[in-house]
Amino acid sequence: MADESTPTPTATTPSPEPGATVTTSTDTTTVTTAPAPPEDDLVETRHTLAVGRRRLRYTATTGRVVLREEVFEDHVFKGHKPKAELSITSYVVDTPGMTQRPVTFAFNGGPGSSSVWLHLGLLGPRRVDSGDAGAMTPPPYALLDNPESLLAVSDLVFIDPVSTGYSRAVEGGKAGDYHGFTADIESVGELIRLWTTRHNRWLSPKFIAGESYGTVRAAALAAHLQSQHGLYLNGLMLISSVLDLATVDFEFSNDRAHVDYLPTYAATAHFHGKHGRKSLRTVLAEAEEYAARDYPWALSRGSRLTAAERAEHVTRLAALTGLSEAYVDRADLRIEHLRFFTELLREDRLAVGRLDSRFTGPLAAGNAETWDADPSMDAILGPYASAWNHYVRAELGYTNDLPYTLISSMASKDWSYKEFEGKPVDVTAQLARAMRGNPHLKVHIAYGYHDGATPYYGAEDVVAHLDIPASLRDNLEHAYYEAGHMMYVHEPTRVQQSADLADFVTRSSGRA
Repeated sequence: MADESTPTPTATTPSPEPGATVTTSTDTTTVTTAPAPPEDDLVETRHTLAVGRRRLRYTATTGRVVLREEVFEDHVFKGHKPKAELSITSYVVDTPGMTQRPVTFAFNGGPGSSSVWLHLGLLGPRRVDSGDAGAMTPPPYALLDNPESLLAVSDLVFIDPVSTGYSRAVEGGKAGDYHGFTADIESVGELIRLWTTRHNRWLSPKFIAGESYGTVRAAALAAHLQSQHGLYLNGLMLISSVLDLATVDFEFSNDRAHVDYLPTYAATAHFHGKHGRKSLRTVLAEAEEYAARDYPWALSRGSRLTAAERAEHVTRLAALTGLSEAYVDRADLRIEHLRFFTELLREDRLAVGRLDSRFTGPLAAGNAETWDADPSMDAILGPYASAWNHYVRAELGYTNDLPYTLISSMASKDWSYKEFEGKPVDVTAQLARAMRGNPHLKVHIAYGYHDGATPYYGAEDVVAHLDIPASLRDNLEHAYYEAGHMMYVHEPTRVQQSADLADFVTRSSGRA
């Protein structure tokens, strides 16, 4: 990739310690200078990308945008108070008629994850060379051009929520004020509104791409942007979807999660050679059939199962999951996912990945109840961290002494779901409301068969129960891949998924 100019700051470049309080002394007095108000510190660079026979010329802009809130005292407007600084990276193709070009706002999930995964793994014009399961690239890794980038059909804006990436609450502000369902929706929604307004893109086709918890955020944002700002979207791209968190919650005697995970267990067992010569499609069909009818019935019976019935279900579950009948029996037919990932290859002293069950890693202890780390996260964290920290400085021209936080443990531990107290975290109502209010809203759902974080069968079930009229069912489309949570780590999937998303954006923009 060739840079066509040196970085151009569009606002004040941050000092090593932005907003610091400075105290000076004389013999008789001490003068304290208040922290300088935060300002946007965006930097622009220009690049080209070869896409087939075309050469896309685009402007990359990265840095932090200050979010402000309107302040009133006794109903008197007192101005806009800075509240947070959100880091973004945008890519805008240099072309006439820019306001008619689609734009996609993208983020990952967590909660507490930066957008680096979708950015450098799938959608952006540059991507990390990380390798794949069984053939990971060794450090120090490399960056490659991404001719399959969604930039070919849509401008891109990657957003890091507060406490991820370089995003922080302003000095003196509380990060915890943004670590929650509603506060997160409001801050990310405000950034989308602000970017759309500043760049005169209200008449552009607009899309949101979210992954994992980012699908929760995306669904809720669709309703929020409509109701609060009249900003209607053309489409949502829900990657590794989990709109109802009950589908992944094994606590409180929730049999639903055990059922929803079963086809993923079967796919995992197949990948690791537990199903002989059967095809993946055959294995999945058997698991889905069992999960749809017989398995929920068996779990609902509890101690009312006869000995013969119980033995039959133990045998069926063991065959599908690749576990021993003794283990399934001891588990009372209920297989928790972290225990499954630890048990499947225990005889080889290997753990199976949660984010991507194609990955394996050594168990710290052969008799461990659960593994001590996710082998799939171990595999991808280094490549993405190294690639981003080089890329943002060397190619995008942005410097900041803050660490770029890929995964914020502070945010994930403090995350508040107070809006859902006493009930599951479920945004299907918001998505259904957005679709009913905007019948042109299209939704693309991408599933990974080897995704042990957000199982595809559970996500399918949630979408099948959306409270929308039959006439809107055609607005939903489904794509399946033989990969995991970050499904684009698998090269054939990355290429196919890139084409699928580009096709979705083109069709949903009315440009087909």
